[in-house]
Amino acid sequence: MSIAPRIDWEAAADLVVIGGGVAGLTAARTASLRGLRVLILSKGGPTDTATQYAQGGIAVVAPHEDSVESHVRDTVEAGAGLCDEAAVRSIVEGGQAAVAALTDLGAVFDLARDGQISRTREGGHSTRRIIHAGGDATGAEVQRALNAAGLPVLFGAAALEVVTGRTGVQGVIAVSENGFGVVHAPAVLLATGGLGQLYALSTNPPGATADGIALALWAGATVADLEFVQFHPTVLYTPGGLGRRPLISEAVRGEGAILVDSEGNSVTAGVHPRGDLAPRDVVSRAIAARMRALGADHVYLDARAIDSFPQRFPTITASCLAAGIDPHTDLIPVAPAAHYQCGGVVTDTHGRTAVPGLYAAGEVARTGLHGANRLASNSLLEGLVVGERAGVAAAERLDEEAHVTDVSFHTIPRAARALVQQSMTLHASVVRDAVGLVEAAARLRDAVSHSAASRLRAELTRANQRFAGSTDAAIELSELSGALNGSGAVNTGGASEETADLNGAAAAAAQRITAFEDAALTLTAQVLLLSAAARTESRGSHTRSDYPTPDDHQRRSRAVRLGPEGHPVPAPDGLDLTTWTQDVIPSAS
Repeated sequence: MSIAPRIDWEAAADLVVIGGGVAGLTAARTASLRGLRVLILSKGGPTDTATQYAQGGIAVVAPHEDSVESHVRDTVEAGAGLCDEAAVRSIVEGGQAAVAALTDLGAVFDLARDGQISRTREGGHSTRRIIHAGGDATGAEVQRALNAAGLPVLFGAAALEVVTGRTGVQGVIAVSENGFGVVHAPAVLLATGGLGQLYALSTNPPGATADGIALALWAGATVADLEFVQFHPTVLYTPGGLGRRPLISEAVRGEGAILVDSEGNSVTAGVHPRGDLAPRDVVSRAIAARMRALGADHVYLDARAIDSFPQRFPTITASCLAAGIDPHTDLIPVAPAAHYQCGGVVTDTHGRTAVPGLYAAGEVARTGLHGANRLASNSLLEGLVVGERAGVAAAERLDEEAHVTDVSFHTIPRAARALVQQSMTLHASVVRDAVGLVEAAARLRDAVSHSAASRLRAELTRANQRFAGSTDAAIELSELSGALNGSGAVNTGGASEETADLNGAAAAAAQRITAFEDAALTLTAQVLLLSAAARTESRGSHTRSDYPTPDDHQRRSRAVRLGPEGHPVPAPDGLDLTTWTQDVIPSAS
């Protein structure tokens, strides 16, 4: 069943960018400078992005005592055997030019005493190559500089579907407080960020609902490596707290804080030679194991011995005090939280997907840079480099005519967000096993069927009340009854016109966006569970308690696409992007 909504507004562009973070804004600026008409769609406001919250820096080859080879080697080692070394090299080589372009735009980075850009070293890097701004506010500075470019952005607007045709992308269907809209465009860039809201606890902003993954799959693209999700080991835990949680920086442990459980025992003793200062994935697994053993939902960080804690960590202190915790006298409750998706929509290093005219860049994309585990501060690097290249590549679609003619919403399944988050947090988090993955998949399947039936019954009742006795009613009621007895899918059109009139345009738009986000989270959860179940080994940020070691026979990426029935299926050829890409692209420099 499909429903054709009333279209309230239309626009045309050469490139539609979905997302307002580093990758999307960099691509938009690059394309605009080359004469393309660009329109950015952003669900939130100017700073509602993962970029804004990036506390680290940008990994870029230093001018002295560093090299491209060294950065490539560090990245490949962190990627645990799944990096595409050619892609790694390509992106690393583009780092210095991309940072120079950002500096020209007005970004200000911290300087050392000699007046040169200051560089620090982070986990996994063999030398000091991380540049930063405002100490731990690099992302905010990058966001500020790109926002200042004055690009055309439609805030509060969500893309609901990427429309394709015989020649590829035709445009997008979107929704905002102005109603449903259509943007006709031959090129669309997905720059939607990550999937952190799959989990009850995340460092990601509320809008990280896997929109780009779902939009790409529905449009016919492939995704890969979604089983590899990085978890930050210590975010502030509060009972009932959901969504984005404040980070408790590793620097707190570096200053002497120790991880303990509810019985006062060390969490990491005997796990790793570095104890509480072990790599993130090691600490996250140790915490998860202890929580599971004790049936707890958090452990504690004991920072009471740190002198001048408020002066050293003012932001963390403020977060703790807001939760009623005094780090000077209280243990700080912490738990791992979803932090970064290493996989995503399969692209080349210019952002092209397998669908002509569809591009992806930033966290939503799988270029081959991160492999099974992201190297610290390579994410902003990738957003800058691939974002710029995608902005250039979009020009190859200028000769293609694009017009959206089909504006029907097709039925897609969705489960309640709370159930998705609960299932993924319990069974597909830091440590997984076959029993839990099967349980999570079954819960999602049952929830989709139940919630779809409930919504269709409600729609059936509304239709009966609205059109009692009319011929049109008989047709509509027949369609709804048939759907009720069918697959249980629901449309993402969201609120009816009556609801929109009752609650106002903004409320109606929010309801439609929430419905879309829930559908995107449901689909992405299904793909992640399928991929995690198929990978019967532990590698990088994917840990299976029933398969605790790596398996050389599985040292490869696995791609997934939607099958004819709309369900995720393996795509053995899903990493092949030769169907439409061109051999030569203009330089992004």
